[in-house]
Order: sequence, then structure tokens, then C-alpha cells
Amino acid sequence: MSDEKIGLILGPIAQHATEVAAIASARLSGFGRKNAADQAAVDAMRRSFQTAPFSGKVVIGEGEIDEAPMLYIGEEIGAGGPRVDIAVDPLEGTKLCANDAPNAMTVVALALEGGLLHAPDMYMDKLAIGPGYPPGIIDLDLSPAENVKRLAKHKNVPISEIRACLLDRDRHQSIVDELRSIGAGIRLIPDGDVAGVFWTVEAARSGVDIYFGQGGAPEGVLAAAAIRCAGGQMQARLKPENEQEEERARKMGRDVHAKLSLDDMVPGHVVFAASGVTHGSMFEGVHFDHSHATVDTLVWDSFTGRRSRVRSTYPH
Repeated sequence: MSDEKIGLILGPIAQHATEVAAIASARLSGFGRKNAADQAAVDAMRRSFQTAPFSGKVVIGEGEIDEAPMLYIGEEIGAGGPRVDIAVDPLEGTKLCANDAPNAMTVVALALEGGLLHAPDMYMDKLAIGPGYPPGIIDLDLSPAENVKRLAKHKNVPISEIRACLLDRDRHQSIVDELRSIGAGIRLIPDGDVAGVFWTVEAARSGVDIYFGQGGAPEGVLAAAAIRCAGGQMQARLKPENEQEEERARKMGRDVHAKLSLDDMVPGHVVFAASGVTHGSMFEGVHFDHSHATVDTLVWDSFTGRRSRVRSTYPH
């Protein structure tokens, strides 16, 4: 099957899954019920996949089979067709949705079997930039300050015009201090590091040039799918917090000391889709009127090279 045909199959599947999940979770936005909103997104996304024309296997999902009844890692789903690896974050930013705060979204990545890193559920150090830079301009082994200086030099702008994004966590304070000491701008976000990495691919729109810091490894692979489609750069390294996590990574065949390239995380073509749940830097949130729900979605497809933004309307 040609790349063009695969993209034409997987693109609409990913789009529909994120859109119905966004609408389902948006109905609970602002009510303080983050678990209920997450479950609504999971249920809607799973129903969408059940009738999809593929033979899908969840490689990044809501957890192991004993942790999640639906969209768990290893779950097989679909109505038959090409064998596809599925990575999902049915509701990226559950707390954001619960509080009706900006930048909650739903996310899916689809690749042919073997096309996505099976990442263990632990922390991962991440470094990412969007497209338009020469290869190798960033390096996880360099200091945050040096990476920002390289970016500013290439853009021919003062360091003060470079904005970095990090999760607002105590573990990142040393990075924040270092970047502020050289005069870089920083956007600290409460949750949602898929969005943080994702913002770098459209820096002119989002205002974010570079992403740093530790977040979930599964979310890192989802973010890498967006970077792959956009032509950006990303590096990562697993950060187990104890011997049990180290052993789990080893059993999955992962070297916890290895610096992971984009090719390690997303070795082949991929489709990435994301839909806005609440209003934010990249998306309009779901809008309800008396009979319809309107949702804002990006679908990026490296099989065909297409990148599209669509607004879809569903009856409700």
C-alpha cells in the first residue's frame, strides 16, 4: 500500500477520534471533575476506533490493562485493515479541563506497526524546537543556556527574544534560574507538556521557541510525532526515579542512559492529530450552541506531507 493511500486512511481516523473525544470532555469542562472528563474522552475515542478501517494496537495509552479498562497499552482495536500502532492522550490536561483553563486538548498519533517507540511510563528529559533550523543546532548534552544561545545566534536576535517553555515544577527551578540569568523569556505551564513541545512547531503563533524539561515519556513520544510531521528537532532521555523503573525499562529493551533522537522515538511516517477542548494558544475550544458542537483540529500527516487545520461541526 502506498504512503499516499495509508495517509488517506489514517488521517481521517485520527481526526475523528480527537474531535469526538474533545466534544465529550468539553461537556464537563469547568465542573472540577477531571476523572469524569478523562473517562468521557476515553469512551468517545474508543468508540471511534472500534469501527475504524485498521487493525490497531495501543502502544501508548491510559496505562496497563490492570490500570485502565479502555485504551490500555496492548489493547487491540479496529474493524480490520493495515496493522497500526496507536498512541493516545484522550485528554491532555485533565486539570485544565476540570478548571476550564486554557490549552486542554485531545491527541492521537498513528503509525504503521513498529513506527512508534514503546515508551515506559516514567519521566523523560525533553528538548525540542520547531522547523527551520540546521540539523544538530540543539543538543540535550549541552546546557539550557547554550541551547538558547545557539537558537538566538541562528535567528540573529537577542536572547531576550527567545522564549522557552517548561512545566511549572520544582524540579525545573535550576533551568529557570539559568535561562533567566542570560535574559531569556520563559513560559511556565501548569500541565500539558505535549502542548508545550507542540507549540514549538508554530512558534510565530504560540510564542514558544524551545521546550525543556522532564515530563512523561509516553507524552514525549506523542510530542515527537508532531515534531516529525512538522520537520522540527527533538531529543530525549529516560529518567527513571528508582530501581524498579530502571528494571522495567530494561525489560522493554530500553537503555535509560541513551540519548533518544527523533528517529528513535518515531522511526517512520506518522499521522498526528490534536483537537482543542478549552481555548488556548493553538486552538479554539469546543463551542456549543443549541444544536451543534464546533471543534478546532490540526491534522499533520508525514505519509503525504499534508498539514491541515479544520473546524468541524457535529450535532449534539
